[in-house]
Amino acid sequence: MMDIKNLYINRELSWLRFNTRVLSQCERDIPLLEKLKFLAIYSTNLDEFYMIRIAGLKQLFAAGVTISGSDEMSPLDQLKAIRKYLQNEKITLENHYKNIKQGLEKEGLFIKNYDELSGALKQKCDEYFFSNIMPVIVPIAIDATHPFPHLNNLSFSLAVKLADASHPEILKYGMVRIPRVLPRFTQASENVYVPIETIVHRHVSEIFPGYKLLSSCAFRVTRNADIVIEEEEADDFMMILEQGLKLRRKGAFVRLQTQDGADPEILEFLNTQMKIFHKDIYYSSIPLTLSSLWQIASNKDFSHLSLAPYAPKTLPPFGTGISMFDAIDKQDVLLLHPYESFDPVVALIKEASKDPKVVSIRMTLYRVDKTSPIIQALIDAASEGKQVTVMVELKARFDEENNLHWAKALEDAGAHVIYGITGFKVHAKVSQIIRQVGDKLKFYMHFGTGNYNGSSAKIYTDVSLFTSKEEFASDTTTFFHILSGYNKNRRLNTLSMSPFQIKERIISMIKTEASHGQNGRIIAKMNALVDSDVINELSKASAKGVKIDLIVRGVCCLRPGVAGLSENIRIRSIIGKYLEHARVLYFKHSDPKIYISSADWMPRNLERRLELMTPIYDNRLQDRLLEMLELQLSDNDLAFELCVNDEYKKASANEKLINSHDILENYMNKIYNSVKKDTDKAKADLLVKKFIKES
Repeated sequence: MMDIKNLYINRELSWLRFNTRVLSQCERDIPLLEKLKFLAIYSTNLDEFYMIRIAGLKQLFAAGVTISGSDEMSPLDQLKAIRKYLQNEKITLENHYKNIKQGLEKEGLFIKNYDELSGALKQKCDEYFFSNIMPVIVPIAIDATHPFPHLNNLSFSLAVKLADASHPEILKYGMVRIPRVLPRFTQASENVYVPIETIVHRHVSEIFPGYKLLSSCAFRVTRNADIVIEEEEADDFMMILEQGLKLRRKGAFVRLQTQDGADPEILEFLNTQMKIFHKDIYYSSIPLTLSSLWQIASNKDFSHLSLAPYAPKTLPPFGTGISMFDAIDKQDVLLLHPYESFDPVVALIKEASKDPKVVSIRMTLYRVDKTSPIIQALIDAASEGKQVTVMVELKARFDEENNLHWAKALEDAGAHVIYGITGFKVHAKVSQIIRQVGDKLKFYMHFGTGNYNGSSAKIYTDVSLFTSKEEFASDTTTFFHILSGYNKNRRLNTLSMSPFQIKERIISMIKTEASHGQNGRIIAKMNALVDSDVINELSKASAKGVKIDLIVRGVCCLRPGVAGLSENIRIRSIIGKYLEHARVLYFKHSDPKIYISSADWMPRNLERRLELMTPIYDNRLQDRLLEMLELQLSDNDLAFELCVNDEYKKASANEKLINSHDILENYMNKIYNSVKKDTDKAKADLLVKKFIKES
């Protein structure tokens, strides 16, 4: 009998390999500032991993839990494996940074410590220190009368060891807290950036007059940032959440980052106060807080070291001057973001806010822009007396404060704001507009795989569906009624909703393909695959000969290629210019064959969140999504193949290099240019079909 454990990959180690794929973009032949961006993304990802995943493992270990996943690795074994992995990868990270830095120097762009500057630039940094840094930094003495300060999550400071100038035998320890309001790098000139801690180090004697600096080291702390809220006991959820956000800043320490060669006495002093496990202390030969490299990567004077920006396209039937409602009345419309613009989504809500025929607008909001035109349109609609209902998910991790702000603004405008469902996050992306047309109500819906966020829509690949089909109207109304009221009948007819229907429907469709044996076919694209029930059903389908291709950007706990368990399963991850975020599913023998969804195949999405899975009925749109999936299965430039040994290898390239991001950009450019030259829509449609097949 085969050991089913062989089918599973540890979730945390799979995530680390995803972040390694992000880091490996620095090895590609791309412009230097693009490589710098990937270093920043890698660092930001790792911060969140420590704040949430490592913190969670530490809590499980402290609670005596011995098994925490289908792979049956204990929390302690996972922590050991993670630390070993990251210590090894630190060398790769530092080498990439140093190589990129050297490459930038050849292009005339420099990252230099204060001591490496010319006299003129040192003087400029000195002036900047006294005018901009000195007034806002916080010098902190630590002794019997000055207790060790609270350090916020991801706070960045300089620890110092000082000697009394009059009595050198008297040693003092302290720190200089560097607030986030200060830029991570001081721009000494158009082409020279200076790590701020090296400037602060130079001026410690002015910060602590009467003391001589003996040594210093920059350090950064990471805390447990997971918020646990007892919703059942919360009379005022907004107040409880605000309290939780304050507690996040006080979570247990889970990581300390500092510099190579740091004074051991300073480190001993720090850790006497923080008590961080010695293997969670990471020493770096490069600057800390690499997430701030965006500051340098955004230098417009060196834009030639970045990829040429792509302008998302608005294609027919949108952008032709006709009403959004008239366009959707004629046909369902599908958009592939960011290749196609997010502007029509905004335009729909804006038009609805001004249209006198519109009586109601309903939306779910999970992550939105800090300056959101959609929310402004909703505020305008509510102010005009329209019925506006907005589900603002206050538990969207790291967006809680932004969502609190918008929830209050919408409420002040007269909108009905729903703050969440007890025990669940609402992750569905849906809006519904109701218009009075004659003596009837007409419904218009938008379903998405991504958030209502115009900024992320430029860098995340997602799918939007606009429809006015009646079969969607009733389900969408029911869904919003579930959000706003009491409803035990939590099942929909056309749409599928988690926590009760999506997993059930997915497993049913997998079983249908399994019943067709070698004629079965599944293609599924998502961000993460973790759910063990779904993994088991995929394994059973594979054993019956079903050919299964999975495009999983991040965590994947299914090991492909295991004899008798997953021999017919191929798994790939695409990492490139855009963040793959769409969830698109193809089941050959289902009716319909294609679905889009807000949900990944993870227990949290399928069992602990309100999500939607939307069928695509229009044959044209089905063909378009299937061609997109097949294009990504052909990608041999951005794709990595998951191997049976849990490692990812670059997809093998033949003579023709296939980069799915470039092809879709060129595809949309070609259609856009054709539409501009020829207003004959039939010819444009023909070109669309021809180009996809030629691509």
